[in-house]
Amino acid sequence: MKYKLILIWLFSSIILLNSCVNLVDSRIIKLAHGLDVNHSVHKAMVKMGEDLAEISGGKMKIEIYPNQQLGTERECIELLQIGSLDMTKVSVGVMENFAPKMKVFGLPFLFRDRAHSFQVLDGPIGKNLLDEGIKYWIKGLGYYDAGSRSFYTKDKPINSPIDLKGLKIRVMESVTAINMINSLGGSATPISWGELYTSLQQGVVDGAENNPPSFYLSRHYEVCKYYSLDEHTVLPDILIMGTHLWDRLLDQEKKWMKQAVDSSIVYQRKLWIEAEKEALQEVKKAGVKIIYPDKTLFSDEVKDVYFALKNDKEMSQIIKEIQNTN
Repeated sequence: MKYKLILIWLFSSIILLNSCVNLVDSRIIKLAHGLDVNHSVHKAMVKMGEDLAEISGGKMKIEIYPNQQLGTERECIELLQIGSLDMTKVSVGVMENFAPKMKVFGLPFLFRDRAHSFQVLDGPIGKNLLDEGIKYWIKGLGYYDAGSRSFYTKDKPINSPIDLKGLKIRVMESVTAINMINSLGGSATPISWGELYTSLQQGVVDGAENNPPSFYLSRHYEVCKYYSLDEHTVLPDILIMGTHLWDRLLDQEKKWMKQAVDSSIVYQRKLWIEAEKEALQEVKKAGVKIIYPDKTLFSDEVKDVYFALKNDKEMSQIIKEIQNTN
């Protein structure tokens, strides 16, 4: 009887071990986001999934749910935190609610140019901030290019901050973004991305701010006929994974994932340049007036945003390190 029980235990253990191996061999990762399928980020995610399946020999696969199928950016983060979703993409502006140090990226006119922003994001500063949300069950994997954000409005062009006075401008759920808009004289109004088109139509807000591809693919240009390229902030998108999954991945799986993510980032950044050009061309064709204002008029008005952080030694140090990055 004793030997029989041992054999049964061994047999059960082998079955359980095989089941675990099979689960690893066919790991399906669920990824959701709120962007259109024509967006460069979605295309990069598709490539990431293809690369991951190839380099893992089919052991890891990604299922993508675009267009807010599983909720807004904030809702996707919450699903990720409770383990109902594995991966998502959010703007770092939204991430500051879960990883406070990331609010540094929302500071206006922080980066000198695109090259400077990539040096920061791909260097020690950006990599350290990827782990900022771990205590909230969020692991950052990398940054996609989201260009620069500028104002678009319905009824009048924005040539200087004076033109923002009295206007309700949609922003993300970001304290930094709210403070910036208010410092420029506008009235910051947080609204989810999926509700913005209707809100613009109905006059809930007078305008919004975003990058050219988002302005174009969202079809907001059908309502807003003025686009002022002041390029006040450079807010990248961040690809994140729930720690509930990240902590379970084998070392080899993490290497495969990192390889696929890094490749998709390089791919997306190339796509983004073309997407920006196409977006500006198409909105012009649709009758949108593109304004190129004097950016110093805007940068001079947001100094209070930086002044408010002068007593925050940690943030002041990060800002200094970013400004000193070559």
